[in-house]
Parts: sequence; C-alpha cells; structure tokens
Amino acid sequence: MRYRVLHETRYDYSAPVSLGHHVAHLAPVDSASQTWLGTRLEIEPEPAVYREGLDFFGNRVAYFSLEAAHRALTVRALSQVDLRPPGVTGSAGRLSLAWEDVRDRTSGGVDGESLLARQFALESPLVPVDERVHRYAAASFGPGRPVMDAVGDLMGRIHRDFAYDPGFSSVSTPLADVLAHRRGVCQDFAHLGIACLRAQGLAACYVSGYIETEPPPGQDRLVGADASHAWFSVFVPGLGWLDFDPTNNQIPLDRHITVARGRDFADVTPLKGVLYGGGEHTLSVAVTVERIL
Repeated sequence: MRYRVLHETRYDYSAPVSLGHHVAHLAPVDSASQTWLGTRLEIEPEPAVYREGLDFFGNRVAYFSLEAAHRALTVRALSQVDLRPPGVTGSAGRLSLAWEDVRDRTSGGVDGESLLARQFALESPLVPVDERVHRYAAASFGPGRPVMDAVGDLMGRIHRDFAYDPGFSSVSTPLADVLAHRRGVCQDFAHLGIACLRAQGLAACYVSGYIETEPPPGQDRLVGADASHAWFSVFVPGLGWLDFDPTNNQIPLDRHITVARGRDFADVTPLKGVLYGGGEHTLSVAVTVERIL
C-alpha cells in the first residue's frame, strides 16, 4: 500500500516572536514493513537556519531557526510511504514465549538489539510506574502467559476500560489523572500501555504516526484519523518491536504509518521549540492520509 500524508501545523502568536528554534519529527522512518519515499517540508516564514539528521533513537528529525520577527508559523510536511504487513514466518515459537521469558531474555541479552532495548524498560519523564500501574497491569500478566496473549489482553482492557475523550487531557496531563478518570486520547492510552509493560520489566516504546484518514469501502474508520496518532510497542528478542494500538484495539498492519519511536511523547513530539516573545498562542493541526496505490 502506498500512502500520501499531509501534516499541517500552524501557530498564531498574540505578540511578535523575535527568535524561534524548532525541532520537527515529521518524516516517517524506514523499517521492515515500511519504506519511506520522501518528505517535503514547507516552512513559513522561511527559516534562517535549517538542517536534517537522525536523533538518538534513529528517527528522522529537522532542526530550524527563525531569526526575523513573525506573528505566525506554518509547517507543512508532505510525505509518501509504502506499507506492507510485517512478516511472521518462523516466529510462532517466539510469539508463544512466556512474558517472563521475554523479560529475562531482554534483561540478560548481550546482542545489540537487546542492549539497545533495555533503556525502554526504564521509567521515563511522562511514564512513571507506580503501584496503581502495577495493579492495573497485573490482571493481564498471569504466570507463564504467552507474551502475545498478555500484551493483547492489556491492549483490549485499555480499549474497554478507558473512554476516548479529546476534551479531557492535554500533553501535560499526568498519567495518574488518566488512570483515575479512565479517559483520555491515543497518547494517554499509549503511555498507559507502556507503563504497564515496564511495570512487568518488559521493554516498551512510544510510537508516533498516522492512520488512514478514509478507509476502503467496507472497513471501519479508525479513531484518531484526523491528527497524529500514537500506539505502543513491546520488544521481543529475535523478533524486534511488535506494535499494539489500544485506541482501536488492533495490531497495526497496513493502515498505520510510523513516524518515530521513543521512550514517550516528549522524545518524538511532531513540532516543538523555544521562543523569544510571542505571548499567548493558538495552535491548529490538520492531517490527511490517503491511499494512492
């Protein structure tokens, strides 16, 4: 499947911004199931400094600075990607591993993938692990349960137990509030899933991306299709990262486009920056994902 993605972000400021430094995670990654075909970034006003590279986690990132006074900032990212469902040939044995075995192989593995994955088993700034998280996670992680069953059960429970409520939370809403009120958005549900996995000693990462805006005839429209989406991923030695979307209670295949992976949302924010001036601001974001092949 080939997709075209248009992600447009606009900031309007109540007072002039004299200087702004920005970081953008807007270009999709390459992976075994996804091929990045290119991203064109349009920035208004034109930046004085612009460069691209890879961040610590291997995600594509753009850095730019605006050095002339401005009252608005618009960033448009137009990308194309090819998706193909991840293969599972020969993986049945590893998928049936008990979650405790996955935990122990990750924590004790000396291969490069396991060593890199271990940082994702630790708490991160937006994903604290406390007793409430441990209690919620425990129902899915019985002794000896296969890892795919356990994580799939956790995904389904989050989907059933928590209401999707775009008006409830913001990027600064603590995970404890999400747990207490049983509501939130895709970012919150991803953070909760990650916290539960880390509570069991498993390596889990935050995945930012998109889902198809208009599905093919006969398929349901997915929640979160008009903005950036988020889900979580668990590391299984020998297989790598396996994705789960608790917002829609499904395993991402050929309708989820991955932009970046990190410990939590703060690592992969689509657009963030440091400003001098600006006063109050309003933000508008529009995303369109269309299948073209």
